[in-house]
Amino acid sequence: MKQSEIKNLSIAELQNALSQAKKAHADLKLAHAISPIENPLQIRGARRTVARLATELTKKELQ
Repeated sequence: MKQSEIKNLSIAELQNALSQAKKAHADLKLAHAISPIENPLQIRGARRTVARLATELTKKELQ
């Protein structure tokens, strides 16, 4: 998810997207622990997406 897309989301949408992104990240980590996934860089991308969503959610909550 791009930063420009994240900025246009509401607080409720951000919370929903954040929970989905955290689940996707956890699933990737588990799949990689069981047997190596084809592209381990997906884990890094998922982690960064979680961070982007969390940052934008915090910004909007503080406004």
